Amino acid sequence: MTAHPEPDSVNKTYDFVGIGLGPFNLGLACLTEPIDALDCVFLESKPDFEWHAGMFLDGAHLQTPFMSDLVTLADPTSPYSFLNYLKEKGRLYSFYIRENFYPLRVEYDDYCRWAAGKLGSVRFSTTVAEVTYDDELYVVKTTAGDVYRARHLVLGTGTSPCIPEACAGLGGDFLHNSRYMGHKAELQKKESITLVGSGQSAAEIYYDLLGEIDVHGYQLNWVTRSPRFFPLEYTKLTLEMTSPEYIDYFRELPERTRYRLTAEQKGLFKGIDGDLINEIFDLLYQKSLGGPVPTRLLTNSALDSARYADGTYTLAFRHEEQEKDFEIASQGLVLATGYKYAEPEFLAPIKDRLRYDSQGNFDVARNYAIDTTGRGVFLQNAGVHTHSVTSPDLGMGPYRNSFIIRELLGSEYYPVEKTIAFQEFGI
Repeated sequence: MTAHPEPDSVNKTYDFVGIGLGPFNLGLACLTEPIDALDCVFLESKPDFEWHAGMFLDGAHLQTPFMSDLVTLADPTSPYSFLNYLKEKGRLYSFYIRENFYPLRVEYDDYCRWAAGKLGSVRFSTTVAEVTYDDELYVVKTTAGDVYRARHLVLGTGTSPCIPEACAGLGGDFLHNSRYMGHKAELQKKESITLVGSGQSAAEIYYDLLGEIDVHGYQLNWVTRSPRFFPLEYTKLTLEMTSPEYIDYFRELPERTRYRLTAEQKGLFKGIDGDLINEIFDLLYQKSLGGPVPTRLLTNSALDSARYADGTYTLAFRHEEQEKDFEIASQGLVLATGYKYAEPEFLAPIKDRLRYDSQGNFDVARNYAIDTTGRGVFLQNAGVHTHSVTSPDLGMGPYRNSFIIRELLGSEYYPVEKTIAFQEFGI
């Protein structure tokens, strides 16, 4: 599906322009659709909605329940809910009988496509070239020459694959995990494959490759600098950290403390599903019955450097606890090294209107604004350093969008929760 603006829809003044259409801005588009008082448009450079298509492995599912869809936790009656999607697709009873709260990843992507296809405010194949500020309006110019003027912006451009510094400029055909499914067949033709990283994506790829290791006969290595293969911490009192109270607490901590906690709390949203860890062990056990499995699992090992020659990667690691160096030679290389936010270049003309902290990152206010007025430009995601684990959490997306809508309207359209936790985070 490719949507284009009607001729009379450009060069008008909108209440806000949403730039980028990941799940968070898509949720905002769904929640603002019934609000007559908000005139908005969402611009996305891709020709259609796409969410981690390179990781649509068989059986891969979200790590959050179906209620963390685009709208339900803000408006359970919304026609854009995941349950309504299932009903329209004729799968509601099948999902009910399945008795599993966690949607398949490919299913969630299809749900988002379904929602996007119902919206009149979405413009696909529209790339933003620059944003300027003129006469108290943000002026959004596209590469096609269209101009959108708005009183506010909501940035939802998301994150990009993070390539370790050790692999900068590295040749060959190595992959970031975001491209895994499209290159899996070629990868499995190699004699050896090394996977670097220890999050959910790394575990899913390792399990997938391990399942077919005796079919293709490759050596499979899984290496991480983490001290162990950490499970995602998913206990209920820990989940209370995805709450308004924790945002309030975290946001008021000293900046240096917030950055320290950001590094320490990765296991709260970047760990591996505990069931998958057990399934990996069980599969290793099963395959070991026929003899040694050609695989290595290495922890505490940081990638220091990498070089590529004659079809082989030579990967230099440092075992951080033993303080010893070692190398692994591998024909295939998969980097499951996560994603990183990069400030869009199109914001350069309005950089003087945006707030930054001492680390050079956006200083995201409690209301998710990043501009000097405190209510002109809002940021989706990319705020772990200010809003902690709630920033990337799908379930907190509807809460953030309800908050942003309240800021845009000046009144509360969707109820914005203030307290949901039993525990106290500060004194």
